[in-house]
Amino acid sequence: MKRMVMKFGGTSVADIGRIQAVAARVLPYVHKGCQVAVVVSAMGKTTDGLLYMAGQLGAPDRREIDQLLATGEQQTIALVAMALRAAGVPSRSYTGPQAGILAEGYHMEGRIQRLQPFLLEEDLEEGVVPVIAGFQAASPNGDVLTLGRGGSDLSAVALACALEADECHIYTDVEGVFTADPRMVENARKLKGVSHEICMEMAALGAKVLQARSVEMAFRYGVPVYVASSFTEEEGTWVMQENVNEKLYVHSVTQDTNVAKIAVLGVPDKPGVAAGFFGLLAENSIAAEMIIQSVMRGGMNDIAFLVRKEDLGKAIEVTTQYVEKVGAQGVNFDTEVARVSVVGAGIGNHPEVPSQMFSAFAELGINIEMISSTSLSITCVVEALRVAEAVKALHKKFVEEVR
Repeated sequence: MKRMVMKFGGTSVADIGRIQAVAARVLPYVHKGCQVAVVVSAMGKTTDGLLYMAGQLGAPDRREIDQLLATGEQQTIALVAMALRAAGVPSRSYTGPQAGILAEGYHMEGRIQRLQPFLLEEDLEEGVVPVIAGFQAASPNGDVLTLGRGGSDLSAVALACALEADECHIYTDVEGVFTADPRMVENARKLKGVSHEICMEMAALGAKVLQARSVEMAFRYGVPVYVASSFTEEEGTWVMQENVNEKLYVHSVTQDTNVAKIAVLGVPDKPGVAAGFFGLLAENSIAAEMIIQSVMRGGMNDIAFLVRKEDLGKAIEVTTQYVEKVGAQGVNFDTEVARVSVVGAGIGNHPEVPSQMFSAFAELGINIEMISSTSLSITCVVEALRVAEAVKALHKKFVEEVR
């Protein structure tokens, strides 16, 4: 008997009509005899609304924010279970902790440690559709621990692994994985299939379709993930172990505007200085990306890196303290930047890609502030106001002109 996990994002459950549409989407699989578990996010912009209200009260404790945010998904699970029952499908709702999702780490950034989905197994064997709150888990001391932005994707993939599901379907408001953001690039093309590795790189570099941690887990445990829209019947994209031959060595052009650049100036060139600095950032749950060190004369270096915009205030505070401690010269930051990346499995085998990418920027007069590369991608940091031009130019060069 086929077993599957179906996850529906916030736009897919935004109101009662959309929730009834979710039930209608699940129904055919149940009638085919599939064992189906459903994972849902909070309705529409509920999470943003809760965060806004919390912000009106100053800087609430992160534990209390987790307590607050978890209520969003709890509304949805009950309503979806009711909709399924109204459609004639036995169903039962579960919070993340009730479903046996256990995590540890910082509040608002929990990491799944193990799953004990015993109740869900019983439901599936009895023909009941369990509806599970994504994004949330139980901490070792019994607190609610949320899994970070996009955490419902992670919940769905993790449950697919634990339940040994054949497939994990992720339904959202886009029709699959595209070669660029279709809202920005008119000629963006939908990919029929893409490898876990490529999709993971795309997600890490700003593509909004799937949470990067969820793709990493799917890759690690070999779970096929199907990404499609809950608003249409259009065929979606399969994210699988083996990459579909697309005849493209660049699969996607991505952008990320939710970043800020921090530069630490005049850092003493001594062993352990960088280790101490980035260790302090890690202790404060601040992720540093695209770390670049430039060698200067006189035994001093500059270190530049990116952080998420929501972490900027804390990052500046931590950085300033460390600068004073080690005797560095100062700190500056820039919030008006964005990163633009080309992603593809063959990039490392195509030495012409960096040259073509930089030439495209030069033709537009776009200055490159930082550059980094991996075997799967090349990323440039540019002025945020020029990001749309940059993405369109790169998509034309690497996707539209390559047949």
